[in-house]
Amino acid sequence: MTTETNQVTRNPGSRVLLGATAGSLAAGLALAVVGALVAGSSASFGALVGTALVVLVFAGGSFAVNEVARILPAASLLIALLTYTLQVVVMAVFFAALSRSGALDDTLDRAWLAGAVIAGTAGWITLQVVLATRVRIPVYELRPAGPASTAVRAGER
Repeated sequence: MTTETNQVTRNPGSRVLLGATAGSLAAGLALAVVGALVAGSSASFGALVGTALVVLVFAGGSFAVNEVARILPAASLLIALLTYTLQVVVMAVFFAALSRSGALDDTLDRAWLAGAVIAGTAGWITLQVVLATRVRIPVYELRPAGPASTAVRAGER
């Protein structure tokens, strides 16, 4: 007699990414408040823009890789590498557009924007690693044995 376990199909990767997003947002908002108190509104706007950039770029890329890994695990490494490349390109294009527009000189404080990008990135990576090491992600999935499933041994095809 075998007993079948009820497995809830939750996606633990989404919890990790939501935690990293929340932590990055919290760090960026705290930095924006400190920037407003210390250096004025341009520092606060710079920190907010840097935080928004980090969260949008990292969350978009990470959630895309998470979905691909859930649907087609074999392609997840390729998509992760392509997504990383796209994230670097998006960041570079964004900073080039900000430099050309003149917003870094007038509206946004360059140092606070850079500080928010660095702090947001460090917070994102730290939280993602900490949360990923605490979540239980199965290495393989147990499937119930039945007439449709046959075991393939090494060397048999």
